[in-house]
Amino acid sequence: MAIVLFVGALHGTASAQATAASSWNRLILESIKRDFARPPVHARNLFHHSAGMWDAWRAFDGTGAACFVDDRGEPVGTSVYVAREQAISVVSYRILCARFATSPGFAVMKPQYDALLAQYGVVPTDTHTVGLDPVAVGNRIAAAMLATLVNDGSNEANNFANRVYVPVNNPMIVSIGGNPDMQFPNQWQPLALTSYVDQQGNVIPGGFPAFQSPEWGGVTPFGMLTTDRTYRMRNGVSWPIWLDPGAPPQYMGTGTDNATFRKGMEIVLRWSGHLDPADGVMWDISPGTMGDSPEPAVPSDWQNYYNTATGRPLGVGRAVNPATGLPYQANVVPRGDFTRALAEFWADGPSSETPPGHWFALLNDVRARSADRRIGGRGAQLDPLEWDVKAYVLLGGAMHDAAVSAWSVKGGYDATRPVNSVRYMTNRGQSSNPGLGSFSPLGIQLVTGEVEFISTASSAPGERHAHLSNSVGQIAVRTWRGPNAIANPATDVAGVGWILGRLWYPYQRPTFVTPPFAGYVSGHSTYSRAAAETLTTLTGDAFFPGGVGEYLCLRNQFLVFEEGPSVDVRLQWATYRDAAEQSGLSRIWGGIHPPFDDMPGRAIGKQVASRAWARARQLWNTPASCDADLDGSGNTGGEDLGILLAAWGPVLDHPAADLNGDGVVSGADLGLMLAAWGPCIH
Repeated sequence: MAIVLFVGALHGTASAQATAASSWNRLILESIKRDFARPPVHARNLFHHSAGMWDAWRAFDGTGAACFVDDRGEPVGTSVYVAREQAISVVSYRILCARFATSPGFAVMKPQYDALLAQYGVVPTDTHTVGLDPVAVGNRIAAAMLATLVNDGSNEANNFANRVYVPVNNPMIVSIGGNPDMQFPNQWQPLALTSYVDQQGNVIPGGFPAFQSPEWGGVTPFGMLTTDRTYRMRNGVSWPIWLDPGAPPQYMGTGTDNATFRKGMEIVLRWSGHLDPADGVMWDISPGTMGDSPEPAVPSDWQNYYNTATGRPLGVGRAVNPATGLPYQANVVPRGDFTRALAEFWADGPSSETPPGHWFALLNDVRARSADRRIGGRGAQLDPLEWDVKAYVLLGGAMHDAAVSAWSVKGGYDATRPVNSVRYMTNRGQSSNPGLGSFSPLGIQLVTGEVEFISTASSAPGERHAHLSNSVGQIAVRTWRGPNAIANPATDVAGVGWILGRLWYPYQRPTFVTPPFAGYVSGHSTYSRAAAETLTTLTGDAFFPGGVGEYLCLRNQFLVFEEGPSVDVRLQWATYRDAAEQSGLSRIWGGIHPPFDDMPGRAIGKQVASRAWARARQLWNTPASCDADLDGSGNTGGEDLGILLAAWGPVLDHPAADLNGDGVVSGADLGLMLAAWGPCIH
């Protein structure tokens, strides 16, 4: 059973006040845990729910602009605050009941919806829509949203079924090994399993699922602009792609493509060899030694970033905790425990909120540890309800757009996954030495100590491939030994050793193996970078409250795929971006993505966050002239100029100084500041 505790900033004294918005957000996250694992669908649910709460909140004084429904209400016989909480509760109740009506967890969740609605003085049967009272306003907003958004391009009316997408490859039969029938090795291939269990633990009939949401590029976004959308023809279909990163490297492609593709899969195998807690390798995973990583600008720099020699691409860390002024304490654990805990923590395994919901849970943790209710760390303190609805619609919009963009790329490029590629290449032999057996230009490249040809000599008694002596002429990889080495996940650890490459598994359960959609780009990298940039901008601080976010993975209780970790592991990050970086890297250790899926996803996430912030500010009617008021004084002046100059260069820990959102604090931002010089205009 996974046990995760947020224990960052324990020295803080803030105590978060529950509001209608935070209470309903808690219930939608619990509903997602009990539903089918559909990250884009749940990103949409989180956004629409958050937008409905915003529209209900603003209806009682006309503040800001509506996201979907421009309605008006009056606090009949009560305060504006109470009216808003009632309207938010009605909207939330209607949306959650509609969106999760067919969920396997609905029977458990529906009584909880009823109970929370009753706490705000409303009964479920009160469906009246005439009048200015909060219940009528909430019912009208929910009804209008549900009627309109069914036509947002998601195909909700048909349970989000694919309309035009058809896989070009027949399924790979996982149990028999190899991948002999893959006709198009650069494109996505379904997996045929004896039984398929999604990441929420739901058994899916039929053995393998369809590609999940390949047509999500047709869904209406929150903040992205029409100029962010291009089209790509593939298989006679025009695929809309948002924030197109370009094509992924191609296996057997031209130029550097083939080498980049092969190197990416090589890194996946190498990192899979880091999953052994008994290998004696110890890492200090403290923010003092990890994080604050400069990202490579071009693919040719990826090898250095992913540090293929040691597999420790996690930055140099920070000398001191800015909240305490003290160095971060060492946090030394077995590498194999850290990598396994990280892979499972970010994998959002059984009974989890999926990646977009995971970042809402992180936001709620931050909310609980900080009493600061300013937007961007500037201006006036907001009441808890106002801050919550603004925070949720901002993060919800960012997560939704991250899904629209990432899944538009997944559908548009239809790229393969490591399990398909590794098995395909190793099944065809080796491509390094024509004088050695099993040579094929289509085969995998040999790497001494990691990917090797099984010879009579190497498989002799006492040699490293002795247990593979019946497979002379095939390819062996030194990696996580996979589910075939685990009889009981509660007590067994597979460890790392030499196995046949044609039988390689990612670090996942054998009933899941790999997410049912294309690899490129990484959804985790996109969601996480978008969320990290959003939380940084929302709070005005790149750092977690207290200078550290920390999650405790308890010894022999946290892991699900196998027993472990062998010691308590405290996952720690100084900044939101550090956490997002580890989220992306966790998918390489998990065998789900190669590096070339990671970096483009991060780049998209950063752009998504910028678009979402701009759109949210429009909803809030935040005066643009105050963007340059970096110190929150109500005036753009010398103090703000000093902050901007101190942040000069690539945006790292001072995103508010990047006034034009291009990722660099430069002369363009200085010009905007000078143009806004003087009192903010409200």
